Amino acid sequence: MSKPTILTVDDDPMVSAAISRDLRSRYGADYRIVRAVSGAQALAVLSKLALRNQPVALIASDQRMPEMTGIELLEQARTHAPDAKYLLLTAYADTDVAIKAINDIGLDYYLLKPWDPPEERLYPIIDDLLGDWRQAHPEHTSDLRVVGHRWSDRSHDIKTFLARNHVPYRWYDIERDAEAQRLSELAQATAADLPLVLVPEGETLRCPSTLEIADALGLRTRAEQPLYDVCIVGGGPAGLAAAVYAASEGLGTVIVEREAPGGQAGQSASIENYLGFPKGLTGSDLTQRAVAQVSRFGAEVVLARDVVGFQTRGPVHAVLFEGSGEIEARALIVATGVSYRRLEAAGVDEFTGRGVYYGASASEASQCQGDDVYVVGAANSAGQAALNLARFAKRVVLVVRGATLEDTMSQYLGARIMSAPNIEVRYRSEVVACRGDGHLESLTLADRDSGLTEEVSSSWLFVFIGASPRTEWLGPDVVRDDKGFVVTGQDLLAPAHAQCWPLPRAPFGLETSVPGVFAAGDVRLDSMKRVASAVGEGAMSVYLVHRYLATI
Repeated sequence: MSKPTILTVDDDPMVSAAISRDLRSRYGADYRIVRAVSGAQALAVLSKLALRNQPVALIASDQRMPEMTGIELLEQARTHAPDAKYLLLTAYADTDVAIKAINDIGLDYYLLKPWDPPEERLYPIIDDLLGDWRQAHPEHTSDLRVVGHRWSDRSHDIKTFLARNHVPYRWYDIERDAEAQRLSELAQATAADLPLVLVPEGETLRCPSTLEIADALGLRTRAEQPLYDVCIVGGGPAGLAAAVYAASEGLGTVIVEREAPGGQAGQSASIENYLGFPKGLTGSDLTQRAVAQVSRFGAEVVLARDVVGFQTRGPVHAVLFEGSGEIEARALIVATGVSYRRLEAAGVDEFTGRGVYYGASASEASQCQGDDVYVVGAANSAGQAALNLARFAKRVVLVVRGATLEDTMSQYLGARIMSAPNIEVRYRSEVVACRGDGHLESLTLADRDSGLTEEVSSSWLFVFIGASPRTEWLGPDVVRDDKGFVVTGQDLLAPAHAQCWPLPRAPFGLETSVPGVFAAGDVRLDSMKRVASAVGEGAMSVYLVHRYLATI
């Protein structure tokens, strides 16, 4: 928590310095003492403090100032610091004005100048005012604040980034919250500036990129070393496991993650079949534990950087970032996982981030309170999401292309879904269109057997279909199948890829067609697509990296 501010306002430099000195000597350990020499300057200071969410405990202003009196200043200050205590410094001749201000603007106290000695005439009054303020603000926090529109795709992306990186924030809807309007006006923000991200102790960010947010929050977005033993691209279970084993065994290790550690698993409301956790655990909990292990062993995690390519430069591989920047390492592990496949339905792209979402976080689930929610998919991720959403939504409809859940979903999940009173499963169905004005308002569902369609009202559609690997950045030298999954190990020796392996030795088990580049987890062809197998492959990839490094 930042120190609360005491602001003094007086146009006389000598008086201003004197009261600031007296306040600093008594209260400087617990409060920031800030002084202004005019009403306009004071309002500018208060505006900046409000945007940074820094609390103002007391404003002590002189009454007789040119251009703006103390009472006029304190009246306007209500917009910037509505909970502050107001003290007016005045002369005997202005006593009637000060008394009137108690009723007119909520003045807390007026003090006749001079206040010497402060121990008798100033500090007892300030002590009482600050004591009252402290009692009314026992736990003031300086969390990040986000001001935006509920149906803004950029607002959704920013909230997801913050939530997945465990950055506490408060959300203000510009259409619903008076505080959002106040903050927007203080920032003099236009519609193009939204969403605003108000950073404690920092500048206001206007419609920022995730990289700009990460930099403002002090998250690591750049590598500290010029060369590593191993660079891991992707911070899901496979990448985190690889980092733990690599760093614990003494390899210089760095992970690059474009969004947040955890991957798809990190968004899971519950992982119930992971060994060693009989009651299950959330993806967020598993990720936090893994990140703590990674940090403990000294691996670096570089966030909010999108990898767009790599180059082999003799004995090292260079990972290239979007925009600028790179990391060099002797070995590379590709653990970028998969993303959900795009839904093929009319209008769906228009509403992505505005009612249509790929995956679901805990914050999104809580926003569905009392609504009808539709989920597309029939695998475990869709089942877990449906159960989590059902805790908040009035009704959850699981839209399934097949005739049963048994072939695609674990038995324990299917049984819980069938027994949930507010979850409905529509088999042999698909979403064929999305409609709305500015955000999703209705869906068109089609029966795959009869072809009949039905339009239903809903502002929420969560998509969990298929798996699309993130491998475009690997370029033509890394062999992949027609869906983009990376071919590794003995599969590279099959006739279809016989000319792709360049060395006399056989490729190591998880090695790609580029020696020293390995793939682990869901991104790899024929991987199991389970958290446990991804963790296992991440660990095994480090064993193979050791073997590779011994050959160069």
